[in-house]
Amino acid sequence: MQEKLLLSLLGVTLLLTACSLGGAGSGADAGVRAGTKHEPKQQVGNKQSIVKARDDHQVVIGLSLDTLEEERWKKDRDLFKAAVEGLGAEVDVQAANGDDAKQIAQAENMISRGVDVLVVVPHNAEAGAAIVAKAHQAGIKVISYDRLILNADVDLYISFDNEKAGELQARAIVSKVPKGNYVLIEGADTDNNAHMFKKGQMKVLKPFVDRGDIRIVYDQFTKEWIPANARANMEEALKANHNAIDAVIAANDGTAGGVIAALAAQQMASHIPVSGMDAELAAAQRIVDGTQTMTVYKPIPKLAEAAADLAVRMAIGEKVSTVKTVFNKKIDVPAILLEPIAVDRLNMDATIIADGFHQRADIYRTE
Repeated sequence: MQEKLLLSLLGVTLLLTACSLGGAGSGADAGVRAGTKHEPKQQVGNKQSIVKARDDHQVVIGLSLDTLEEERWKKDRDLFKAAVEGLGAEVDVQAANGDDAKQIAQAENMISRGVDVLVVVPHNAEAGAAIVAKAHQAGIKVISYDRLILNADVDLYISFDNEKAGELQARAIVSKVPKGNYVLIEGADTDNNAHMFKKGQMKVLKPFVDRGDIRIVYDQFTKEWIPANARANMEEALKANHNAIDAVIAANDGTAGGVIAALAAQQMASHIPVSGMDAELAAAQRIVDGTQTMTVYKPIPKLAEAAADLAVRMAIGEKVSTVKTVFNKKIDVPAILLEPIAVDRLNMDATIIADGFHQRADIYRTE
């Protein structure tokens, strides 16, 4: 039965493209390399079932998540699971909640149970290499989801254009405060995305810094992306600069929440522009309230559905190729990068509300 399915798909090659992400990566040395000059439009297959019920083998996709303690990752899990099941396969989901050893052990467990493809959101970009090695020993392909696994022979990377996301954050804040003292509250140093965000931010900020218009008076990564750690960093920044802060670029909505709590304690919330990312409900509410300036919306349904489609196709032996690659300090990983969107109060309705990502009544807290 499996042979018939593969024959029916013979000759079909997914040619996937993505948005350009110029240059090398981050301090983690990861970057995107362009493919052909003319790039076809991205397609990720149709949504009809591509795996029929078979009595010889049920396709199972393993999903190894860093955490489910953040709103964003619960959405990814649910959307990915629904998309995989809609294609006729099953999903085995495990979440390590920020524990490298636990994530590796969980992945080993899925590998031993014989998942067909392993999709990994690594807690630690470097530690994730052990998962790839173990999966490949068992003949299982690995997709790096949203966060890039470094120093490993990853089979496919699917994410958003993270450098551009950082650019969107910086542009939004610079448009409000073109001169002044800036604080950078970055993400976890162990997450390659955090380095990509920062690279994009600095691409925008550097000309202002070089002219002396902007002074970066505090710059710190946030351990484990934990909001309480972001708040402690912001409190330290305020103390070191005697509250003389004009703008804050926070890497995501969780860190933005910590920053805004520190500002509120000094009666400075709503007076200092603060960026974010992930379009969390709490962040959307803060944007409406005026304490957070913007967030970067990454349409997770597109990411989850594309990853599900690709994982299932790889599981049944279909060849997947891409136009872009991302260097992960070892190889040029085939990559698909989707477009992030800057969201503020002006386009909230036209983006995250129109997409059904959040309900208007929840954001505006109306009956």
